[in-house]
Amino acid sequence: MFDLDRFQEIWQTITRNKVRSFLTGFGVFWGIFMLVIMMGAGRGLERGMLKGIDGFATNSCFIGSSTTSLPYKGFQKGRRWNIHNRDLDILLQSVPEIECLSPMLWGRRSTNNVVYKDNSGSYNVRGLHSNYVEIEQQRMEYGRFINEIDIVQARKVCVIGTTVYEELFPTRGNPLGQYIRVNGIYYQVVGVSSGVSSVSIGGRSEESVVIPFTTMQQVSNQGDAIHMLASSTLPNVSVKAVQEKMEALLKANNSISPDDKQATWGFNLQEQFNMFKYLFLGISIVIWIVGSGTLIAGIVGVSNILTVTIKERTKEIGIRRALGAKPRTIMGQIIWEGLVLTSISGLLGLCFGVLCLYLADTYWLQEAEDVYLSDPMISFGAAVASVIILLTFGLIAGSLPAKRALQVKAIEAIREE
Repeated sequence: MFDLDRFQEIWQTITRNKVRSFLTGFGVFWGIFMLVIMMGAGRGLERGMLKGIDGFATNSCFIGSSTTSLPYKGFQKGRRWNIHNRDLDILLQSVPEIECLSPMLWGRRSTNNVVYKDNSGSYNVRGLHSNYVEIEQQRMEYGRFINEIDIVQARKVCVIGTTVYEELFPTRGNPLGQYIRVNGIYYQVVGVSSGVSSVSIGGRSEESVVIPFTTMQQVSNQGDAIHMLASSTLPNVSVKAVQEKMEALLKANNSISPDDKQATWGFNLQEQFNMFKYLFLGISIVIWIVGSGTLIAGIVGVSNILTVTIKERTKEIGIRRALGAKPRTIMGQIIWEGLVLTSISGLLGLCFGVLCLYLADTYWLQEAEDVYLSDPMISFGAAVASVIILLTFGLIAGSLPAKRALQVKAIEAIREE
């Protein structure tokens, strides 16, 4: 049993040489403190980076057209081609793995191209489908997003971003039903939105004006041309495989060589997301290796100091053996000394590390801009794992010197001066 008398005896032994005990404990304190700080920073970096794509479908890909690099079916290389509305139906019918398919068009951005009464500004103009919100979520501050009826009837309606709203409507009144002029054409405002994600495809949602893609095709005299396709796949489907199928069908439907790698371009967020996942896995492994190494260095210091202490207490241990102290009692005494010193130092390091992370999150990260750290706190599981590692190392630190103490012979120890 571990009673109060034993603890007092252990505490007296530890505090007999305060400077040595402090310096030894500081090694453990610093090791667990650095482990907590590195784990918190790594976790905060992961949350900050993933927060940037939060609200964006990670199973999505984007495909656009470019100039051809190979001649094919009588066409010379260097031909510029466009995706068309007819390609949408072909893709949806031929690639069942597609969950959502949304065309995208870019409007002209010029100086003060968006005007409301006496206020104006330069903003991105995008032509989108109503289902685009399934790929990039929108937070509606007023009204609604464009709907299917707007697409079918090619209505002259628009959804403006929060930045556009704040600059065009400085009095912050309700903008719904008002008309703004976009590139010389009037559109009725049906909603105000802000993007959930910081990912921007053709401009940030807060700084954009969105109109139905069919309306943009008409007013810009582009026929049925589409600048880019945004699509998401069904769950547990390889986005890269679906993207390759879509590109192959687009080439076949537009008389482009299947070997032409330059004719289409695109990217998928699944690859980016997986890259982040493996990156942060590697960071976590490095953090645990470096942090554990620092902690082990502190534990080795504790073990060495206990060994020195045993040498200084050889006579005391010999007297205990002569008076009939059992080996396990002496061994338990040394182990408890190492465990108490390690636990106190380590728990102080753990608490101080968590406090530093909390203060950094509360007083620095909340006000800092362009910092890819978010909520840099360690998880409960990581804290428990740290404590378990700490206690395990503490037992090891005390066990090795304890075995040395058992080698002390009572008669020889008593004779030593």
